[in-house]
Amino acid sequence: DVQLQASGGGLVQAGGSLRLSCAASGLTVDDYAICWVRQAPGKEREAVACISSSDASTWYLASVKGRFTITSDNAKKTVYLQMNSLKPEDTAVYYCGADLRVNNGIGRPDLYEYDYWGQGTLVTVSS
Repeated sequence: DVQLQASGGGLVQAGGSLRLSCAASGLTVDDYAICWVRQAPGKEREAVACISSSDASTWYLASVKGRFTITSDNAKKTVYLQMNSLKPEDTAVYYCGADLRVNNGIGRPDLYEYDYWGQGTLVTVSS
């Protein structure tokens, strides 16, 4: 069974930083993409950052570019999201999701159909 374990959320003041981790286990393919997807109260889910396992290419939501960095440690099968200069509007539950049909790079994150999800971790940014 594939499992994604998300961790690292918490309460931080505006301007602060947090690092989220998504540890994957049970993956039997080497080519996939993992994204961090967030959902704020009353809003739809939105992908904020994605990374390809094959070439480490990345994609970011425009509003987080320059503030968030997604990286991966393929040996540990763990994806990280470093979030700096956090804003109150970043408050949300953050999920990591894996799309196993993505190969040869990052492709089209807007078309991803996630096969597996982590349990979500709450990020709260106070003003």
